[in-house]
Amino acid sequence: MRMLQHVSEWVMRLVWTNLLWLGFTLMGLIIFGIMPATIALFAVTRKWTMKEFEFSIWKLFKETYFKEWKRSNKIGIVFWVIGLILLFNLRVSGHMEGAFSLYLYIFFIFLLLIFSMTLIFFFPLYVHYDFSAKQYVKQSFIYSLVSLKSTILILLGLFMIGFLMVKMPGLLLFSMGVLPAYWISTICMKRFGYLEKKFNAKA
Repeated sequence: MRMLQHVSEWVMRLVWTNLLWLGFTLMGLIIFGIMPATIALFAVTRKWTMKEFEFSIWKLFKETYFKEWKRSNKIGIVFWVIGLILLFNLRVSGHMEGAFSLYLYIFFIFLLLIFSMTLIFFFPLYVHYDFSAKQYVKQSFIYSLVSLKSTILILLGLFMIGFLMVKMPGLLLFSMGVLPAYWISTICMKRFGYLEKKFNAKA
């Protein structure tokens, strides 16, 4: 009975948080809502990874969303521009002919992978540390390059979640954002903790 209650609490927690993420993303007309809503989502999942559950998800989500709306969208513009440039170049190289075009195509795929991992690391870094906008992007890029084990674990987890979503599409509405965010937060918070201990030991 206690286990059933625990599972029910987690299901409600996940569903409620995911619905908030979808709702606040739509409230910002998607393009202006996705960044602050995702940051608010990671602020919630960060709490869970720190074993903190007795807090108002609604209050934390709403306050984080409006507090970070302006700055997160400014950083979001940078990511949007870089992402569109990379996709454009990938598309162009894909229509070129010759051996060089193949190497160019593979090169842009590699850059897109690095870009995607930079974006993934950005959100947990944003809610855990207090950096300047430039440092958030820089540190996210560095993490994407040096945290190979964390990167592999994140990608494996996202693949499994994606596979689950394909097999059970009914879960999309209730977990498409929160499950990946929780998994990424779990891996990243462990990585942050390890690096912080290592840094403090040297200090």
